[in-house]
Amino acid sequence: MKAVGLHKFGGPEVLRVVDVPEPHAGPGQVRIRVHAAAVNPADMLLRGGTWALELEGVPAPYVPGMDVAGVVDEVGPDTDTGLRVGDPVMAMLMPFLPADDGTVAYRGGGYVQYAVLPASSVVRAPDGFGHEAAATLPMNGLTALLAFDQLGLPPGSTLAVIGAAGALGGYLVQLAAHAGLTVIADAAPADEQLVRELGATEVVPRGRGVVDSIRARYPEGVDAVADVALFGPRLLDAVRHGGTFIRFRQAEEPGGYTAESTRGIRVLSPFVPEYDGRTDKLDEIRRLAGAGVLTPRIAEVMPAGQASDAHRRLEAGGVRGRFVLTF
Repeated sequence: MKAVGLHKFGGPEVLRVVDVPEPHAGPGQVRIRVHAAAVNPADMLLRGGTWALELEGVPAPYVPGMDVAGVVDEVGPDTDTGLRVGDPVMAMLMPFLPADDGTVAYRGGGYVQYAVLPASSVVRAPDGFGHEAAATLPMNGLTALLAFDQLGLPPGSTLAVIGAAGALGGYLVQLAAHAGLTVIADAAPADEQLVRELGATEVVPRGRGVVDSIRARYPEGVDAVADVALFGPRLLDAVRHGGTFIRFRQAEEPGGYTAESTRGIRVLSPFVPEYDGRTDKLDEIRRLAGAGVLTPRIAEVMPAGQASDAHRRLEAGGVRGRFVLTF
C-alpha cells in the first residue's frame, strides 16, 4: 500500500510517498481504508528524530500521523464491536505504544492507505461530517478533553487559554464555554473574532504582555491557565494562589514549575495516550462535534504526496486549522 514516510530524520523534505506492506485486521481489530489523515505538530517530532533512539534497529520507512478518518473495510475475527464494513469512522493512532518494560514499540502512523487498530480505538464519524473534517477531531479533541477532565473546574470558574486560536486551543475554549466557564483567550487582532465565536468570554492581546493583561482584569489571578502556546512558566503569574496550570509538550525549565509549590498551584501535563483506546472518550468527541460544540477547522486539503509542503507550512506558523492529507 502507499504511505508517506521517511528513511532519514530531518526537515519536511525527507517525507516521501513510499510502499509498505498492506496490513490486515486480526482478532480484536478493525481495518480502516484511510481517506484522510490530519497533520499535527506532534508528527514533526517523529520526522525530526525525537524518537530516533527508540527506532534504532527498526527498519525504515517511518510513518508519522496520529489522526485518520475513512471507512471500515475489515473486521478481525473475534472482534467485539458494533462497527461494520462500510461504516464511516475516525480514530487516533499512536505511532508508538508503551511496553511493560518502560520502553516503547513502534507500530507506524496514520499517513497510510490502510490502518489497523484495536476496535476500542475507532468510532463512527459524526453524522454529516466528511472524512477530511472527521480526521481533524480525534487527537486534538481527546487532548482537549483530557485537559478539561484533569482541570475539573466547576461552572463559573475562570480559565485563561493561551494559544486559543490554534486547533487544540480552540477545542479547549469550546469545551470550557460549553461547560459554563468564563474563558479568557489570547488573540492577535486578526483572530479576535474567531476566538469569540469559539466561545471566549474575554479576549486579551496575544504576546509577552498577556500576563499583565490577565492580571489587570483579575488582580488575584484566574482559577486556571492552559498554556497551549508553550509560553512557559511566566504564565504561572496569571494563576491565583491554589489554582491550576496546565501545560502541553513543554520541556522543564529549572525552578520554573517546581518553585510554584509555595503558592499551592497544581501543574498538570496532559498525556493523550492516557485516552488511547478509550472508546467512551472518543465517542464523546463524536457526540460533541455532532452537536456543534466542537468545530473542526480545515486549513487546506492536500494530496498525500504534498505532505512535505504541509509540514513546511505548519512549521512556519500562523496556520488556523489543520492540513489534511488525502489517500
